[in-house]
Amino acid sequence: MSEVDDVIAQARASWARIATDGRDTARGAIRGHSRRMKRGATTLGRRVALIAAANAVLLLVAAIVGATLFPLGIFGALAVLLMMVAVTLAIALAPVAKPPTEAKLREADIKVLPARTERWLEAQRPALPAPARTLVDRIGLQLEALSPQLAGLGEGDEAAYEVRRLIGEQLPAFVTDYARVPPTLRATPRNGKTPDAELVDGLKLIEQEIAEMTQRLAQTDLDALATRGRFLEMKYKDDGSER
Repeated sequence: MSEVDDVIAQARASWARIATDGRDTARGAIRGHSRRMKRGATTLGRRVALIAAANAVLLLVAAIVGATLFPLGIFGALAVLLMMVAVTLAIALAPVAKPPTEAKLREADIKVLPARTERWLEAQRPALPAPARTLVDRIGLQLEALSPQLAGLGEGDEAAYEVRRLIGEQLPAFVTDYARVPPTLRATPRNGKTPDAELVDGLKLIEQEIAEMTQRLAQTDLDALATRGRFLEMKYKDDGSER
């Protein structure tokens, strides 16, 4: 019976790990999609605001000219309308800013590096296999969590060097190495593992390391919070029990 119990326990543990991994994957995909939707909505909102401001300026200039210099008349009003349409189309159809290059990532200030790396990764996402795209979404969340922790770092700090080496150099180089592999060979085993599998395993390690970096950088704040909590507990909880 003990062997049967062991087999059952192992099966349950395996199913629990599968369920946990599945939930993590789903959460990463949902959050990644939500983040892309928010980024798109922000870009759209900025364009709408810019269109509104530009057209308001045109109307203001037209009103001043009509009131002080000469009446615009029908043809003047039509000209203003055409200019408004032209400005609206120019802003609406303007190309989206290109993601940074690997060279730009290496040169970026440490405080903006996570955001730029996230933009670079997002641009590579469509060319990656589905499991890797999910990991890219999760790494994007890790980069967002890491970014505030870099506010107090200087470029010469050891922690800044480690962050830059991982997300500014090794991560982009790793994804680029995969992209150079011909698509027909990415699912072909080599030394017991396919390039697709190597990509996924490497991204998992990078995700874990970013999470650990965030934890290490936040350690001082976590210690301060714990110390403050113990102080409050000693001062107020103990005082309350005495009363």
